Formats: sequence, C-alpha cells, structure tokens
Amino acid sequence: MKVLLIGAAGQLGSELSKVFADTALYRADLDGADIQFDITWDRDIDRCIREEIRPDLVVNAAAEHHVPKCEERPHAAFAVNATAVQHAARACRDIGARMIHVSTDYVFGHGGHRPYVETDTPAPLSIYAASKLAGEHLLAAELRDYAIVRSSGLYGTAPCRAKGGRNFVELMLHLATTRPEVRVVTDEVLTPTYAVALAHQIRRIADDWEPGLYHATCNGQCSWYDFAKAVFEETDTRVNLQPATSAEFPSPVQRPSYSVLENKHLCDRGMDEMPEWREALRTYLKERKAVRGA
Repeated sequence: MKVLLIGAAGQLGSELSKVFADTALYRADLDGADIQFDITWDRDIDRCIREEIRPDLVVNAAAEHHVPKCEERPHAAFAVNATAVQHAARACRDIGARMIHVSTDYVFGHGGHRPYVETDTPAPLSIYAASKLAGEHLLAAELRDYAIVRSSGLYGTAPCRAKGGRNFVELMLHLATTRPEVRVVTDEVLTPTYAVALAHQIRRIADDWEPGLYHATCNGQCSWYDFAKAVFEETDTRVNLQPATSAEFPSPVQRPSYSVLENKHLCDRGMDEMPEWREALRTYLKERKAVRGA
C-alpha cells in the first residue's frame, strides 16, 4: 500500500509515521519531513497526489488548530481546514485513492449531557470548529471512499507546534514548578486522547476499511481539572491545584462545555481499540520517561 501522510511532522503525524512504517510511506509536511508540502497550495496537492506519488491512501493530519489564531485569521483557518481538504479529496477521487481525514470534538457546541455519537448534529461555536466541520462536509461531497476521524484533547511525545511545543500534560508539569498555585477549569468536560493510541486506531481503520465518520478518543471522560489532578497524582508532583471556571479565564473563543465522544461506529464494527483515558496517561508518562532518559 502506498500512503501519503500529510502533516507528518506534527504531534499525531509523528505517531502515524510509525504505524504506517511498513507501507510505502511518503511523509509530507511544511517542515519537509520527507517532502516539502503546503496543503494550501493546489500545486503541491496536484504534484503529490495526481502526478508523482499517486498514493492508494492519503492520511491528512494537517490542521490549523491554534484556536485563538483561527478567530483572528478565519481565511487562513478555512484555507487549511476546509478548502485544502476539498482539493485533496478531488485529487484522490480522480486517481481512485482513499482518504482519511482527522477532525475534532469541537464541532459540537454547548448543551451536551451525554457522549456524542457520529449521528448527532454538530453545532460549532468557533471559527476553528466551523472550519473543521466545513472540511468534513467538503470531503464527503467530493469523495465516496473516505473516513473522517474525530478525536479530542490530543497529547503525545512529539511537540505540539500550535501550542509552543507543550501539550496539556507538559504545561501542567511546567506550571507546577513555576507557579505557587495552578488553577484549572472544572466546567469543560472531554476525553484526553493519547496520540499513539489514536494513530494505531487510524491504522486499524485503514486496514479494515469501511468508509464513513468515526469517533476515536480514549474511553471515559473528565474535566480539564480532573485531567490535571491525574497528571500530578501519576507523577507524584506536589502542587497547589485549585478548581476554577472558564469564566475566570476570559477568552474571545467559545469552547464547548461538554465534548465527550462515543466511539459508536468503531464499537459497532468491533474495532474500538482505544484505552481508558487514565490508562493512556500512564502509558504516555512511561514513554515520556523513556524518551527523556530520566
């Protein structure tokens, strides 16, 4: 299988590079992982998909996901998260390739009280969320042989470039050593998802192919406060952790108060390999220790 991985140098892309390593893999990224590639340039899409590589599968892990910047630059957000996805889908259609596209829990809005399934109606609250939902619709309009994979609260050992290199776990551990008190919100509930687990799940989707929309997060749910508390407990970090509300951190961006996803499509097919969120955190911390040699 010939695979083109777009966004290969990112937090998720780095893990996808590993799980697709046994294929004829072409790694494309702005940083030039293997191929210098800008998903917003139609010429790069045409060159790689229609002309030179002609892959069997395109996996798109590229996104503009710095949420505040998306509010400031909506055209850039839609260029990466929507228009470019449409162009890639057209190119895949023209050569008979499949496409897997990574999306987000943020497509859902306020008012949730139970985990969202794939058939629930989205209600985006931000430019980022709207642009990601637009990308989903444009992909489905152009290509039949697609899989959209929505996930949530992603973290991994590779740097998160949109957040200055620190994922939430690393940010919490950093704040614990630099501040007398750490305040984290209790009124935003989600499911933190380990990038390694998501990458393996995406590979399973690619291998046991059925087109459509999938939710793929770790199992269970927690608030950001609960997640921070678990990070400190699992690392034996002494910290003055205090609960807070989102109203205490004014932001021009609206975020969903509840965005937990249920992996229903995966479960219906007997394919849900995602671990429980705290188990995944323990695995990440072990891997983090191994990577850092400490």
